Amino acid sequence: MSGTLFLVPSTLGEVGATSVLPLDVLQIAARLDYFVVENAKSARAFLKRVQAAVPLTRALQDIEMRELNVSTPPSQWSALLEPVRAGRDGGLVSEAGCPAVADPGSGLVELAHRSGVPVRPLVGPSAILLALMASGLNGQHFAFEGYLPSEREARRARIAALEARSRAERQTQVMIETPYRNGALFAALKEGLAAHTRLCVACDLTLSSEMVRTMTAAQWRLHPLELQRRPAIFLFQA
Repeated sequence: MSGTLFLVPSTLGEVGATSVLPLDVLQIAARLDYFVVENAKSARAFLKRVQAAVPLTRALQDIEMRELNVSTPPSQWSALLEPVRAGRDGGLVSEAGCPAVADPGSGLVELAHRSGVPVRPLVGPSAILLALMASGLNGQHFAFEGYLPSEREARRARIAALEARSRAERQTQVMIETPYRNGALFAALKEGLAAHTRLCVACDLTLSSEMVRTMTAAQWRLHPLELQRRPAIFLFQA
């Protein structure tokens, strides 16, 4: 019989694990000795935060970690899942907080289902849902768009198309960007959106520097905001 692939949520930054993760999640993470992770260095830092609350059943250096990120070809996914297929419980850990949401690990989860491996999602913070909850925008009808084009004209056209959809369907549009390009996306949104379109910026979620603010695009044009290298979610509703 195969083991179980646990989708282990991580903290969204350097905060105590107990502040955002339930005890039973920490206990499961602490007993696993095999992880597929997006980044081994940050995954080890996460397990150190787990260890501060629940002792690990093995020394950190004895826990096996293999990386799966945007550079991992699908031809290697099967080997990553093989220990779990062979009967060993494993954990999937993402840089995004919740695995397989805006995360390359979704491919491994798909393979687990095709292979008959049980998949168990664990409770933890999702920056996307936290931002939507706090935005005051339509939480009944929304779409996560991921990353917009980085090229200026293509990004402008995409923003216009999403705003038209939002206006027609009363749909909240949700998007992300790499922290070092947050400023460019924010500038494109506040300049490209119609004056009365509501725009929410949610950054550093669950951290002491957390900020969630919703204003019209016209109001944002009067309020400079420094976002470089701060993890952020952007949402708007026309």
